[in-house]
Amino acid sequence: MAHSITTTDLQAALSLLTIGDRALPANLAKPKVGIVCGSGLGGLVNILRSKIEFAYTDIPGFVNSTVAGHAGKLVFGLLGDNDVPTVCMVGRFHFYEGFALTQTTYPVRLMSLLGVETLIVTNAAGGLNPAYQIGDVCVIEDHINLPGMTGNNPLIGPNMAEFGPRFPPMSDAYCPRLRRLVFEAAKKLSVPKFLHEGIYVFVSGPSYESKAECRFLKTIGADVVGMSTVPEVVVARHCGIKVVGLSLVTNRVVVHREQRSDPDAPAEVRPQEEKMASHEEVLEAADARAKDLQTLVKHLVEMI
Repeated sequence: MAHSITTTDLQAALSLLTIGDRALPANLAKPKVGIVCGSGLGGLVNILRSKIEFAYTDIPGFVNSTVAGHAGKLVFGLLGDNDVPTVCMVGRFHFYEGFALTQTTYPVRLMSLLGVETLIVTNAAGGLNPAYQIGDVCVIEDHINLPGMTGNNPLIGPNMAEFGPRFPPMSDAYCPRLRRLVFEAAKKLSVPKFLHEGIYVFVSGPSYESKAECRFLKTIGADVVGMSTVPEVVVARHCGIKVVGLSLVTNRVVVHREQRSDPDAPAEVRPQEEKMASHEEVLEAADARAKDLQTLVKHLVEMI
């Protein structure tokens, strides 16, 4: 699945957005904030004003998302009372769609060239931590990159030295100041009760995790699990972009074992009702919390 992006690819995309008939106006051409909208969270774009949209199919180097709940467009606009120029990726690309990680993270490289300094990544995730309820939001403190630890990292291949070093650290992937601002914004909005801070584990998908896999993920310290985000964060940090991540808990993972086949084996005690995950459930939960998340992101950007 090797695929290399080149400076030529990126310059062609940059030219579309900044030169010629479709060039962005001056107040939008140098966005300071980038937002990646996760499954069912495309409504975040509704908080932008003076919007200009580009379909992914029109941008050189972009692939097209094939997942329900991912619209497939890059939207520029002004956000917040202080009119922060912002670009929203409405629909992301996933490794499980068959794209190389260099393709899934290509938009982040373009955002860097446009001047983005802060990236807000959002996603829909499964709750591993029993304290997390459906509709809660996990502010990502750190991540576990399982595919990356087994040879699938978006930085594999020739280093793009114009963006960053060969061996970028990930110990500071999620900016502490931005994480604090999320909680400050939530406090001002009187909605801190649905916020947590925790660890996101990235798995490749597209199949949801088995119960044994979920028990393993809990054991290694993960609070939420999902199929995106981490490759974008890795590339953003390689580019020197500050990152804050928000995971919307849209389902509880199934961790408890079935009744043993041996009729004489004792039954396992289950502390809460569990059911198999589905993409429909993910979209429903995202829709229910969308308004709160939009308001939270708006206030966060105003405080950056």
